[in-house]
Amino acid sequence: AWVTTGELSRGHVNHTSELITVKAVKETKMRIYPQGTLLMAMYGQGKTRGTVAILEIDAAVNQACAAITVKDGKSKFLFYQLKNSYQDIRKLSNTGNQENLNADIIKTYQVPWAPDEEQERISTILTTQDKVIELKEKQLTGKQRQKKYLMQQLLTGKKRLPGFAFEVEKTNIKAISTYSVSTISQTMLESYEGKQLYPVFNANSIAGHVDFYENECPYISIIKDGAGIGRVRLCEAKSSTIGTMGCIHARKGISIIFLYYLLEQVDFNKYSNGSTIPHLYYKDYSCEKVRIPDIKEQAAIAEVLSTADREIELLQQDIEQEKQKKKALMQLLLMGIVRVKI
Repeated sequence: AWVTTGELSRGHVNHTSELITVKAVKETKMRIYPQGTLLMAMYGQGKTRGTVAILEIDAAVNQACAAITVKDGKSKFLFYQLKNSYQDIRKLSNTGNQENLNADIIKTYQVPWAPDEEQERISTILTTQDKVIELKEKQLTGKQRQKKYLMQQLLTGKKRLPGFAFEVEKTNIKAISTYSVSTISQTMLESYEGKQLYPVFNANSIAGHVDFYENECPYISIIKDGAGIGRVRLCEAKSSTIGTMGCIHARKGISIIFLYYLLEQVDFNKYSNGSTIPHLYYKDYSCEKVRIPDIKEQAAIAEVLSTADREIELLQQDIEQEKQKKKALMQLLLMGIVRVKI
């Protein structure tokens, strides 16, 4: 197995996407690190630098990883200490054209060190919390797959809900929607600070408020160019957008929520234009053929998919709460603020 820094984000390495031959190991005299070795990413301007993981298999590592062998099997406790110190360790990076860590920095970094039995108990508590998070993340993945399956079945007519059996013809997106463009810069947004407020919609979430864009509501926002191109969001209140987005409105007799789910499953990549800054044109993707049942079946399908979305959202919130709980536990236990009785 050959470990790269990109595989440390999971916190444990039990498989790798790349392999190294026995011949290469012998010829280069490369060291194979045993299970229980800690690995830390030395390079990376994003989140990678300072990331730490535990090896759960014997493996070789590339030069961007520092391998830390822990005496007496204390790797779990040190793993959590280094993970808790992630931001502090990143700040110790060398300055220059690229901020990097090195072995000397890691060797001299000090962490609180509890007695052996207390280390074991702390590690057990944090490992249990990790397992809770991992279980809920698996449940989330299952819910997301289930929603994707429902969309594929219901929106294409492969599966019909009870009470709906008549034939449905296909049309295109242009026949069931209208289009407009919204462009608002961050500077414009800031200039309206303190005035009457409406929700402001950006690429990911509610980001602020503004009062100068009153689109017909509800509508669907699709990122038209740049980062996140083709990302679809449903705006159910008077909203504004940061950046350039296409605003899709449903024609009479079309459920806006049903239209949202239709657009959510469109492969916008095949309609993307431009190499430097990719962009979308409504005239291109609006030709996509879609199946449009009557308004009652649209509403029934939208309700099934909305229920799936609500379940996903609740599970995501639950996972975030568990992560915050773990973060608090790490701070309290690893820094000795709260001591575990032996």
